[in-house]
Amino acid sequence: MKKTLMTAAAVALALCAPAFAEGDAAAGEKVFKKCKACHQVGEGATNRVGPVLNGIVGQPAGAQGDFKYSQVMQDRAAEGLVWTNEELSAFLASPKKYMKGTKMSFAGLRKDEDVENVIAYLATFE
Repeated sequence: MKKTLMTAAAVALALCAPAFAEGDAAAGEKVFKKCKACHQVGEGATNRVGPVLNGIVGQPAGAQGDFKYSQVMQDRAAEGLVWTNEELSAFLASPKKYMKGTKMSFAGLRKDEDVENVIAYLATFE
């Protein structure tokens, strides 16, 4: 019984804890330059070709209310997709492979380290 309660508590804590990336946010800021043509972060950020990415880590997909997402993104959002570190990693590595039909034309980040660093950088924006 005690072991079951401890396991349940650990699972609940993991589900409620904020998502933290394990990369280097400063390095991620440099990698994010590849994203700036379409996305903005920070105070005063506005949608461009892609949505503002403030608060994206841990956020449900398609949550930027004033952005027109692709149908596939809307469908995945309706299915409950949340941008966890794992989901963001898969998407950033190969957007078109991860989500066939996405409007995102970027080919993806080839290095796992770059993906981790960008996620760490994005996690600094609420």
